[in-house]
Amino acid sequence: MSLINTEIKPFKTTAYHEGKFVPVTNADLKGKWAIVFFYPADFTFVCPTELGDLADVYPEFKKLGVEIYSVSTDTHFTHKAWHDASDTIKKIQYPMLGDPTGTISRNFGVMIEEEGLALRGTFVINPEGVIKVCEIHDLGIGRDAKELLRKVQAAQYVASHPGEVCPAKWTPGAASLAPSLDLVGKI
Repeated sequence: MSLINTEIKPFKTTAYHEGKFVPVTNADLKGKWAIVFFYPADFTFVCPTELGDLADVYPEFKKLGVEIYSVSTDTHFTHKAWHDASDTIKKIQYPMLGDPTGTISRNFGVMIEEEGLALRGTFVINPEGVIKVCEIHDLGIGRDAKELLRKVQAAQYVASHPGEVCPAKWTPGAASLAPSLDLVGKI
């Protein structure tokens, strides 16, 4: 069953954010656009490249009113230790959620039960708490923050322009489409 257009399930956890441990719940994701960005584990190989890439593009997400929440099955204590040990992770300004029970990973369908780790899952959530983008990768396939930014821009455009859709490779300012009988077979 697809998670697209479903509301996020309840969760409660602790995050490492801006040098502090802070509580985060599903309610914190509502009222703004949010990205939940799952990765397998701290102190690994592909994960810091992705999280560093997100950190570099984070200001552009913030301009769009988007908060990013990275999630792994590590604890918030491990997130702090990684933050303190790695120059790449030190750049992160978004909340790093701990999911040691696997509740959040299971809620989003990315838990690898036999390993106790999460797949690389990316979820774009609208201000109502509804999932609009769901992308899940195998552990060896990294993601691109700029492409994620484009997807958020498209989701926000579609949300604010009823009756319009964004074609492949759409970017802000490009033409959108208004699906109609007149377009059938003409694209």
